[in-house]
Amino acid sequence: MSKNLKPGQEAPFSGQYEMIGPRGGKTGTERTVVKGEPLPPTLGKGMQYNLVDRTKTK
Repeated sequence: MSKNLKPGQEAPFSGQYEMIGPRGGKTGTERTVVKGEPLPPTLGKGMQYNLVDRTKTK
């Protein structure tokens, strides 16, 4: 999934979401989010999330 998601948006899948910097750079900071839950606030203004590791269980 290459579409970036904003904080507060509903997570489309359960898994690890990496914070992406305001100019698109990787930060190495990840958060675990469950499908349907809102993505947590980021560490800085203009940052977004990208799904990097989808949960494999149902």
